[in-house]
Amino acid sequence: MRVLLAFDKFKHALSAAAACHAAAAAIREAFPSAHTDEAPLADGGEGFCEILTHAAKGKLHKHKVSGPRGQPVEAHYGEVDLAHVPKAARDLADLPDHGKLAIVELSQASGLQLLEPVDRDPWHATTYGTGELLGLAANHHARAILLGLGGAATNDLGMGALEAIGLEFRDANGAPLHKISPAKFADLARITGEPWPHIPDLRIACDVRNTLLGPNGATAMYAPQKGLVPEDYTKMEKTLGAMAKKLCSHFDQPKTIMMEPGTGASGGTGFGLKVACAAKLVLGFDLISAWLQLDERVRNADLIITGEGRFDRGSLSGKAAGTLAELALKHHKKLVVIAGQVDEVAATALRARAPAGKVALYSLSTAGEDHESSHRATAHRLAAKIKAVF
Repeated sequence: MRVLLAFDKFKHALSAAAACHAAAAAIREAFPSAHTDEAPLADGGEGFCEILTHAAKGKLHKHKVSGPRGQPVEAHYGEVDLAHVPKAARDLADLPDHGKLAIVELSQASGLQLLEPVDRDPWHATTYGTGELLGLAANHHARAILLGLGGAATNDLGMGALEAIGLEFRDANGAPLHKISPAKFADLARITGEPWPHIPDLRIACDVRNTLLGPNGATAMYAPQKGLVPEDYTKMEKTLGAMAKKLCSHFDQPKTIMMEPGTGASGGTGFGLKVACAAKLVLGFDLISAWLQLDERVRNADLIITGEGRFDRGSLSGKAAGTLAELALKHHKKLVVIAGQVDEVAATALRARAPAGKVALYSLSTAGEDHESSHRATAHRLAAKIKAVF
């Protein structure tokens, strides 16, 4: 039996790669004759850089950069030879055929997981560290940079990142504003400078299709989980809208960019880099799928096992595990979904798309259990569930 193991991360518990490894070890113990194929997943957020770099036989470069609240953090970016990237992935992201590609992951320097809950506040969080990684990659002579968005602690339009690669912000008295965040936007009177000329072509991978502003925008949909209190929503929305207009004016770009899908990704970072750097957006999972050649690997498998921390309706709306599940059903494969929590609405929807007996879904958590206990037990429970399935 050929088994494809394609897990996304179990947030706060297991990385995608660790989940795949744990499942593979359990299968070897329960069913030694099975052949396992591990394909850890990401869609732009945590794990994006490491997964793609490893798949293309590249290397990681570690550096100390600024975290979302200015604290030093250790982060990495990847470097791969474009010749080792499948042509379908290169074509999808409009990448060159040869040379070096740098892979940067926003959550490495600006991710929500880098802050304790008490420190999460999008008014004071910045993407400056992500910009530092972009600059380091550019200085390493990459022909292009692929930036994965997701899991951000920020809501700063990517202004911090732009500051790190050349833009300057000044108040009404001409004084510089450093490591800018939305709390300083009201003081900003003038933008000067341009992104460094040696910043190469920039591609942005994300599966968020939200616009910058409005009821489905960056603030409305994602700022609360970053620490924004409900009474600050209107103020934050107006603050971002005003700053977005200033950025568009500085770069002579149409303000309609704010309404384009994906510009709300990672607190508007997709917007800022599109306006200032002419970055091109590509759907994260489509790119991952082409890069990892998932379609071929699904077709070659007898059984597909996927999952993530929580499998819910969002999973079936473009997230990695849900899209992989739909790909398995498209190829009429048996499918097992194992998640920390399985939403029954999503489970019913997935079962309705498959013949009887083709899909099984399992939850690892127990009712009333606290998150910390559940997270600690995830690896053990995943292995036990895999053995039970076999």
